[in-house]
Amino acid sequence: MAMQERRNEPRLLCADLVPVEWRDKNGRQRRATANLEDISNSGACLQLDYAIPVKTAIRISYSKGVLEGTIRYCVYREIGYYLGIQFHEGVKWTQRQFRPQHLFDPRRLTKPSRAAGASSN
Repeated sequence: MAMQERRNEPRLLCADLVPVEWRDKNGRQRRATANLEDISNSGACLQLDYAIPVKTAIRISYSKGVLEGTIRYCVYREIGYYLGIQFHEGVKWTQRQFRPQHLFDPRRLTKPSRAAGASSN
């Protein structure tokens, strides 16, 4: 997706369940548990079983606080809805405040060397 490529800082992949809260179109407080797919300093991607409208304010809770942001996209892919969250101005995620389970930096993947590729016969 083109929208995912626009981030200017690295995204860390993760798999963690997080409580989320938002207000529906009628102003009612809603709560759910979402799968946190990835996170960066300024945003995150959540997976839910249902859609939440773009531009909806949302709160992601963790043991020491909350990360607040706005839904920038909501797309359905095979197993559920993926929501792109942009954190509000002044809200930044750091590993010191919240370290999701199974956190992985894809930049740590090593590229195969040319020698290894040449000797595959």
